[in-house]
Amino acid sequence: MANIEDLVVQPPQSATWQVHLDRSMWVGGVRGLMLQALHPLAMRGVWQNSNFQEDPFGRLRRTADFVGRVTFGSPEQADEIGRRVRGIHKALRIHDPDTGRTHRVDDPELLLWVHCAEVSSYLEVARRGGLGLTERQADRYLHEQRKSAAYVGLHPEDVPGSCAEMDAYFKQMRPVLRVTEEAASTVRFLMWPRLPHELRLLSAGKPAYFPFGALCYYTLPDWARRMYGALPEVPRATVTAALRAFRLGMNSLPEPVHDHAFMPATREMLRAARERLGAAGYDVSKGLKGLTDPRRWPRAPAA
Repeated sequence: MANIEDLVVQPPQSATWQVHLDRSMWVGGVRGLMLQALHPLAMRGVWQNSNFQEDPFGRLRRTADFVGRVTFGSPEQADEIGRRVRGIHKALRIHDPDTGRTHRVDDPELLLWVHCAEVSSYLEVARRGGLGLTERQADRYLHEQRKSAAYVGLHPEDVPGSCAEMDAYFKQMRPVLRVTEEAASTVRFLMWPRLPHELRLLSAGKPAYFPFGALCYYTLPDWARRMYGALPEVPRATVTAALRAFRLGMNSLPEPVHDHAFMPATREMLRAARERLGAAGYDVSKGLKGLTDPRRWPRAPAA
């Protein structure tokens, strides 16, 4: 039987599979962008070096592609995208108008902030939405995500690897954070985005997006919402109920239907992962999501 580490970066028995296959990840991804925007230098790095304002969906899909490859991709695919991302970051600079200084995009402090904002959002939203992870499994997820952080150039030992370490990191970072003009614009934009060219035919349905954008905003930590003050507060129970309903609806979609939200290259990577795992004896008749059930793993040979 093939060694699972040679097939996919994170094995089906990992906490990472449970979180990253949960469809609440779409809310977590947008929440992560909103949280990242509170770091002035990180936000300016996005503002000055990307077409985020023109194509927010593209950024979200590219992030999904990276997350997918360092989870379900082969080690070779993960190494390749890691080299690509590190190469892009190495060439980019950020001008800070407050100090006049120029900073590297691959500054470890900035990379760490982006990583923590993302993975904490994925975990928090999935758990609040109803994914039944124990505290031990939540800690394991963050520990496993140290491997993902290494692909962007961070040292795993410098990355929070438990919920307690993540909480301590955010407390440490709070004095650095503030709502810049760019951050305020980003949150407004994520709640009411400009559709990219290929989706302009859907403009008539754009008002239906606002509840999703608002849901992402309302899942932010209390302190982050207080900083933004973008929407009036609503009861926490209402937000949790809306998140659970969104998660239930999205998780009911068949995997081939849901996968159309990804870029073609991402869909091809996921297809190849299913093929590799199927050839190794995993039951992929229910897709990758089905492999969160241990009964679909190959049985160990009898002694």
